[in-house]
Amino acid sequence: MAKFELKLPKMGESVAEATITSWLKNVGDTIEADEAVLEIATDKVDSEVPSEVEGVLLEKLFNVDDVVQVGQTIAIIETDAKGSVDVATPKAEPVKEVAAAETDSVAQVAQTVEAAKTSVASITSTEERFYSPLVRNIAKQEGVSQAELDALSGTGKEGRVTKDDILGYIENRSSKQEQTPQSIQETQQKEPKQEQSEKTQEAPKVATNQSNGSEKTKAAPVMAGADDEIIELSRMGKLIAHHMVESVQTSAHVQSFIEADVTEIWNWRNKVKDEFLKREGENLTFTPIFMEAVAKAIKKFPMMNISLQGDNIIKKKHINLGMAAALADGNLIVPVIKDADQLNLVGMTKRVNDLANRARLNQLKPDDIQGGTYTVTNVGTFGSIMGTPIINQPQVGILALGAIRKVPAVLETPAGDYIGIRYRMFLSHSYDHRVVNGALGGQFVKAVKDYLEAWDPNREI
Repeated sequence: MAKFELKLPKMGESVAEATITSWLKNVGDTIEADEAVLEIATDKVDSEVPSEVEGVLLEKLFNVDDVVQVGQTIAIIETDAKGSVDVATPKAEPVKEVAAAETDSVAQVAQTVEAAKTSVASITSTEERFYSPLVRNIAKQEGVSQAELDALSGTGKEGRVTKDDILGYIENRSSKQEQTPQSIQETQQKEPKQEQSEKTQEAPKVATNQSNGSEKTKAAPVMAGADDEIIELSRMGKLIAHHMVESVQTSAHVQSFIEADVTEIWNWRNKVKDEFLKREGENLTFTPIFMEAVAKAIKKFPMMNISLQGDNIIKKKHINLGMAAALADGNLIVPVIKDADQLNLVGMTKRVNDLANRARLNQLKPDDIQGGTYTVTNVGTFGSIMGTPIINQPQVGILALGAIRKVPAVLETPAGDYIGIRYRMFLSHSYDHRVVNGALGGQFVKAVKDYLEAWDPNREI
């Protein structure tokens, strides 16, 4: 018999950890090769972790709601293979141990913390900040209140409070001069206003994206009536709300609008879609056609394919188009078409359909939503003729596709102008005015329009 270590697999370039949401197998259960053992969740995607071997689940090293780092061993599986594999070190306690040489002051601080634990309410994530189960557990263990945690500046992705952030705060709190809450209050009342201000600056600052550094204004509380229904936001809903607010606070949003005549595309698609379905086994929608035009426009205007980091512009080499897709619960997710400019229309269609289908079935992998450099969202799906979408950070632009409408339009011909029935749509381009000026933002969306209107009605596919 041999013991196989099931590790948390790599799930994308920027994914370093995941939360265990459920175990699909119990200790003693038989596991087939490639069979799912547990379910995990990252910031946006829920996924399964399959076993690479056939065997029996011998040990679980983590529990539900534990946060696991990529590469950590999460379970031990006993196999029929000969030999053995060293079992990974058991799961470490989430809270850092206090140094062995405890001083009297540290002991007194520890007593204060222990007393605080009984009065600290449970830590919860808010619309503005998401706390991982590990951070919440550490806060509970160490008597850190919700207010303290909300005031702590996070160094993680999207300003999240990481394990190191909260442990550093606890260690710093323990090393400060020992004072009970009552004595601190008495001292502050006696201190001059200037010294009081200096002490306030030493406290953890409220995380904010405002450039002037002022604290974020608290929204007025909303009171629920007796007949009102209270619905808690889902985990993804909280994350989306946080991302949207952060994007508005980060980027200077500006919009440019343009109308495109897509009559040639409408007629061409109707002519070839049945043959395309029969030959390729795929439905030919308008989305891959629009994606192709956007990829061409980005190649023409590469400064739309950038990100801003401090005072530096990062110009992306790859054109990775995000494609906003609606989920069954009403939320949106943005799978990414990697190297979209390298795909022909057949390849683009297959990639679009694959990502859209897996998004609807909640089968996207973490890597499917990583690395986007520009995003396209189709608001026309819901009947909207145009929209003003919020930029998907850290990108600098997003294009909204309005509904295709059959409308009367003035047509210019050598014989004169006349009115005809045409298929037209609005393109709404939101861009970050910190780095994209109005000329570039307008030229880019006009390039998309020009590519669409120059469609060859005799194009072979």
